[in-house]
Amino acid sequence: MADILEYKCPCCGGAIQFDSATQKMKCPYCDTEFEVDTLRQFEEENIEEDQDPSWSADNVAQSGDELDGDQEGLVTYVCESCGGQIVADRNMAASSCPYCGNSVIVTKQLSGMLRPDFVIPFKLDKKAAEDRLRHHLSGKVLLPSLFKKESRIKEIKGIYVPFWLYDCDAQADIRCRATTINSWRQGDYMYTETRHYLVARSGDIGFDKVPADGSLMLDDALMDSLEPYDYSEAVDFQTAYLAGYFADKYDQSSQDCAPRANSRMRASTQSAFLSTIAGYATCVPEHMNIQLKQGRIRYALLPVWLLDTVYKGQTYTFAMNGQTGKFIGNLPTDKGKAFAVAGGVFAVTTLLSWLLMNFLL
Repeated sequence: MADILEYKCPCCGGAIQFDSATQKMKCPYCDTEFEVDTLRQFEEENIEEDQDPSWSADNVAQSGDELDGDQEGLVTYVCESCGGQIVADRNMAASSCPYCGNSVIVTKQLSGMLRPDFVIPFKLDKKAAEDRLRHHLSGKVLLPSLFKKESRIKEIKGIYVPFWLYDCDAQADIRCRATTINSWRQGDYMYTETRHYLVARSGDIGFDKVPADGSLMLDDALMDSLEPYDYSEAVDFQTAYLAGYFADKYDQSSQDCAPRANSRMRASTQSAFLSTIAGYATCVPEHMNIQLKQGRIRYALLPVWLLDTVYKGQTYTFAMNGQTGKFIGNLPTDKGKAFAVAGGVFAVTTLLSWLLMNFLL
């Protein structure tokens, strides 16, 4: 079995890729389209059980060889189309040849226990990501005027990010101290009555597909901000969906990511139960016991567009949900504009106060 897999068009021999617009495999050279399911047999024939490697002293860089020295942690693969060397980190699952541009998929990163349970295919393409960036920049008052003109997209790439998805049932027992306050006037006196209550809530709540990204390379807060995903559009995993995109296998196990998922489920459970308490002036949790029952864990690849722009030598990273189009990213602030806006607000507030005081007088 070869270490890398490349999908070739049977009509012209060109490299075919997954097209997000048609949700089909498409050859960019002859425009021939294929249903993804038609390539299932090709995938099954090329992803087999691990076999003993065949050694050859003729090639300096064998497919899958590890590099030493300054390049420690990197692996080289040989492109089957042009013979060029593809250098990548050891977690790479899908990429492209830097010489011929053909999409390559590292089969050993996606077989056996490393094979995802399902994937959500890209629905939005590269142009949509660029358009969302322009929309994200529009209407920002404090954005430096030159940012739109001088910023350049340094890199934009579609990545299938590895995620662990947790199903879980939570059993909660919550007690709160609550009060009601009633005030009234009687004669020259003002009376206030405060009543104290012990409010209890208990029950079960279920969670389905709580995500936690399994990549150390990506910021967890950035990935969390791209939610939610519509899991009803998830499909059984096939390597064909990765053609034309980047992908990494997870480098954090489900056990490593479990504390993050557990924390989110506990916080959501607390919020859900407290939201049922109403009609009190104050409500302070006094006792909270939330038990999480181990559920099902699944491994999935979810679509993300990453965009890097450069402004005054600094890189700004933006991300877009490749399914829904949700776009996030921090922007630089023009300090001069910020001071001007603050000064304007202060001047208007001062003027209104002066007019109000003189009107009342």
